[in-house]
Amino acid sequence: MLKDGEKLEPLGNGIKVIVSDEHRFWTDTVLLANFSMPHKNDKACDLGSGCGAIPLIWSRDGIPKKVTAVEIQSNACSMLERSIEYNSLQDKIDVINEDLCNLKGKVEFSSYDLVVCNPPYKAAGTGIVNPENAHKIARHEELCTMDDIAQTAAKLLNFSGKLCMCQRPERLSDVILSMRKYGIEPKRLRFVQQRANKAPKLFLIEGRRGGRPNGLIVEPVLFIEKEDGCFSDEMLEIYGAYKEAYI
Repeated sequence: MLKDGEKLEPLGNGIKVIVSDEHRFWTDTVLLANFSMPHKNDKACDLGSGCGAIPLIWSRDGIPKKVTAVEIQSNACSMLERSIEYNSLQDKIDVINEDLCNLKGKVEFSSYDLVVCNPPYKAAGTGIVNPENAHKIARHEELCTMDDIAQTAAKLLNFSGKLCMCQRPERLSDVILSMRKYGIEPKRLRFVQQRANKAPKLFLIEGRRGGRPNGLIVEPVLFIEKEDGCFSDEMLEIYGAYKEAYI
């Protein structure tokens, strides 16, 4: 089941995910999984799924009806496929090893209620580039851009279907422009701060395919920590069963 350098990390409720130094997940993954939580009968797609933490977190609680996990890196797909087998979720999660821009004929367009993506945070050509290819792909727009993500989501979503993403605050205008370019109207926005005296480090956004312009709801800031450095009550609630192993 496990290869060299891999381990099983518990997500709660008996669900575990295979991770490695190259392919793992962080707090932003858990926040996006919670922010985008699908309805029970939704058909959902996770673009750039990596080790598959988001589909597994959703499935931990018995939702949604079906998830398609799209990932371009074959070793990450192998890890997720083995995680799916370990957790007996073969009827819930499908894995597609493909570029998210090349899904025609591989998935049914206009059929998804929800698309999520935890995208590369840095635009191509900016920041310090990690020499390890897996980290470079995950952190920099080497293989996909904001436009690629929004365009693919627009093809996958049914009318009024949702696209949810997380991104750094400095990329907010890029995300909104890309969403609107492909007919996805931003409808919900939430900033994330480490604590009250820190600037936002992340935002979570939801857009609706075919949504009417304007009407963006800005939700209260999500604080990760309290002033004493301990997790906030909301973070403990978001971590849920996952916190049993780590908090």
